[in-house]
Amino acid sequence: MNVIRARIAPLPASFLTRVRTEGLDDLGQPVKHVIASGGEPCRDVLRRARRGEQLILASHSPFSKPGPYKEFGPIFVLAEESRERVHRDAVPAGGESDYLRAQFAIRAYSQEEAIVDAALVDAANAQEVVERFFARGDVAFLHARFPTYGCFALRLDR
Repeated sequence: MNVIRARIAPLPASFLTRVRTEGLDDLGQPVKHVIASGGEPCRDVLRRARRGEQLILASHSPFSKPGPYKEFGPIFVLAEESRERVHRDAVPAGGESDYLRAQFAIRAYSQEEAIVDAALVDAANAQEVVERFFARGDVAFLHARFPTYGCFALRLDR
């Protein structure tokens, strides 16, 4: 098994509260409640959904500053807050049941939230890319993205 080691930022608590209690996403739109088929990437707990779990599909922006790179996209979260332990120092990658599967994109961003580099990686070489990007002085944080749909998976901080 491959593991990506870095500090993984949680979703903002205000976002999770809003989608779960008010039913509104980051664009002020109503969220969509769905029953998991199994395998959906649950962003709040960094794991794949189990068949039958209640999920929320909502638009989210992982950016805090206005600018041309600020984007909104769909993410899945559990419909109810979970008490399960979420590891925020490493994420398994490469396995069919892992949150990050065999291939994904890593984007490097500046403090101004502009893309400064990006790579499509295999789980086996992802840690090397993470370390190379963080070795650069102009990189403030990284995003992992799912390759097929391009959706936001997680934020890695120094």
